[in-house]
Amino acid sequence: MMGKIPMFSPGSTVSSALPGYVALCLALQIHRLASEFTVIGPDRPIIASLGGEAVLPCHLSPRMSAENMELRWFRSEFSIVVHLYRDGQDQYRHQMPEYQGRTELLKGDIKNGSVSLRIRDIRPSDNGQYKCFFQSGVSYKDAFLELQVAGLGSAPAISVEGHQDRGIRVVCRSAGWYPEPEAEWRDLLGKILQSDSEKISPEANGLFQAEIAIVLTEESNQKVSCCVRNPQLNQERESEISVAELFFPRVNPGLVALGVILAILAVLILLASYCIWRQHRAKETLRSELESEKEKLRSDLEREKGQCLGPVGIAITLFEKMWYRNRSASVSLSTSPKLQIHSRGMGKTDGTELASRCRLQG
Repeated sequence: MMGKIPMFSPGSTVSSALPGYVALCLALQIHRLASEFTVIGPDRPIIASLGGEAVLPCHLSPRMSAENMELRWFRSEFSIVVHLYRDGQDQYRHQMPEYQGRTELLKGDIKNGSVSLRIRDIRPSDNGQYKCFFQSGVSYKDAFLELQVAGLGSAPAISVEGHQDRGIRVVCRSAGWYPEPEAEWRDLLGKILQSDSEKISPEANGLFQAEIAIVLTEESNQKVSCCVRNPQLNQERESEISVAELFFPRVNPGLVALGVILAILAVLILLASYCIWRQHRAKETLRSELESEKEKLRSDLEREKGQCLGPVGIAITLFEKMWYRNRSASVSLSTSPKLQIHSRGMGKTDGTELASRCRLQG
């Protein structure tokens, strides 16, 4: 049997309470709808570059205002937060020290239940999982997010480190990578070459350094390149070196210029030395010729003098010697007897007079 549907007269007590029941039902429905929401995060990892910034978005479904909700981003522990929004404002009391001053809640679309957390100055320690948490009353939901930090390192530096196995050992180094990079040697056509050693090591700042070595011979390709790649960003840095330059080093233009200048200076010095030597030799030759001429003149003079005086010259010479000898012995010339010289065709005459006559005749 079917029961009768109760009827309420307009003046009954139940009829007067109907608006209260309706309001209660609406409130219960609203509460039920409010408790039935989900939090949706990005469906793929968020990649951020070192030193840059990352935005971690979350939104509610269905759309509803989150202004009066509690919004929390945290990592491993619920109580230690990356960022907290409660009672309509940001709360920093329980924020992790490493995130202080680096986070900002973007609330431009919070009335539609969409918010994002911005993290500035990305570091290697920011890499990993995050959880965004929404709570309204006793209802709460959350969603996971993944932040992948990536960084390109320095351009590879190639250096030669001696001979090995009848070749030259060449080492390539590059630092400042995150996460661990991949390194390889390639030939001119892009073919991967067998490396002698490879090492990826962590640095003090949490980044990574790559070091890869290869032994090159004269038979190796014309050029080889060292490539270091970030697998997350799918970007790489590359440096190349010519094998010919290793075995036949390129001449430094500066050294060539220096060599030319030194050669020119050497030639100039030799020319100057030769000129000085020629001048000195000419002076010596002239001096020798003058001495010879002087000796010749002296000989001619003596010969002419002998021809002019004859025996008288010999006597005068003997007289002069005796005079100098007597003078040195402090003997007065006046006390010595006059030297009488007899010549053919001449009478007895003073030697000095004969010398004077000879000079006059000459």
